[in-house]
Amino acid sequence: MSDLGHSQGIRFRGGASLCLRKLWFNQSFLNLSNRRFSYQRGNRKMRTVFAKSFSLGLIFWACGYSLSLAAYETIVNRQQRPDPWIVNGCEIRPGTVCKNADLRFADLKNADLSNADLSGASLVRADLRGVKFIGADLSGADLESADMRISNLMGARFIRASLRGVNLEFSRAVRAEMNYADLTAANFEMVRANQIQLVGARLINTNLQEAKLYEANLADAVMRGARLRFTIFQGAFMEGCQGCPHDW
Repeated sequence: MSDLGHSQGIRFRGGASLCLRKLWFNQSFLNLSNRRFSYQRGNRKMRTVFAKSFSLGLIFWACGYSLSLAAYETIVNRQQRPDPWIVNGCEIRPGTVCKNADLRFADLKNADLSNADLSGASLVRADLRGVKFIGADLSGADLESADMRISNLMGARFIRASLRGVNLEFSRAVRAEMNYADLTAANFEMVRANQIQLVGARLINTNLQEAKLYEANLADAVMRGARLRFTIFQGAFMEGCQGCPHDW
């Protein structure tokens, strides 16, 4: 809770606090400015219209700026992790070998699993926000409905993995291998995925809005009902792909 504006009986609470602070500040500033606003020439009506338009412009800017900041979520894990960090017999560290591990519903926020072998593991509904999977092997893994926002999948292998309903918003998947993976209803919005391999992948009702798929390999993939608003397919290979935007 903020004391900003307390002198005027105003207190701001909850997630809208940043936007409301800016709205209060801009409106208060403009109320003061409008009292001093004057021109040597022109009439009073024109000055009033201009001042109100300027006020509304700044208010909309304040809300837009606040919402854009909110979109880029910062994952801060204040929970102290044990050393060694072991979940269901799997040590959570770079290079770990946990084939077929049971990590369902596990809280692994911000973990570093670079070069780990998690092939065949179950990570259903796991919290994987901000996790580093750089060079990791998750082939055949089940990640259905996992939260993987802002994670780093650079060079990771998800061959024949289940990524149904997974949330990968704002993640990086450059050169990731997702050949024959199931991405049905997955959220790929704003993912940076240059040279990603999606050969034979299922992209049914997948959200690909604003995803960057430069030089992606979509050969023999199945894409139906996918959301493609502002998706970039520059240099993508689409031979044999069903439903791909071949005329992009």
